Amino acid sequence: MYKTVDVSRIQISQLMLPSHSNFSGKIHGGYILNLMDQIAFACASKHSGAYCVTASVDTVDFINPIEVGELVTMKASVNYVGKTSMVIGIRVEAENIQTGIIKHCNSSYFTMVAKTDEEQPKTVPGLILNDKTEVKRFLKALKRMETKKHRQEEFDHSNFSLENYLDQLKGYRVKINLPKELN
Repeated sequence: MYKTVDVSRIQISQLMLPSHSNFSGKIHGGYILNLMDQIAFACASKHSGAYCVTASVDTVDFINPIEVGELVTMKASVNYVGKTSMVIGIRVEAENIQTGIIKHCNSSYFTMVAKTDEEQPKTVPGLILNDKTEVKRFLKALKRMETKKHRQEEFDHSNFSLENYLDQLKGYRVKINLPKELN
């Protein structure tokens, strides 16, 4: 079975209250992450027809702060599907409801895994891509997964040699002070 991206696309909006803010009057990043996790769950569950859990979160960059009194809108869609996992792309925007000015605050990618009632991974429907943007998002998800896998292999490999990387640290604000046996 296959489903289109539009079938599970979700958008939510919420007014940001003083109780969501930190000491400087900006909305807590953790509060925004909580909302993002909720919409990722809803989008993934809608696509898969199953309970879903968060497996990982990739690229959380807070671009612009969110102020108390702004209306935050989150848009989520399925960007990629594997056998049991889905990458949910989320865009966060904040609107000053008095001026109508909208600013992009965050884009992020949540990997969600569908589960059976017995909490085993469940196969998810395939994805029908209907336009160039949807194809590009799928390809970008593949590239992020490939890069992550390469990075894990490079640094988690048993043959990892620190000496191969020490020159790369020159020019950074770091001192290398290893015990003699690690040099």
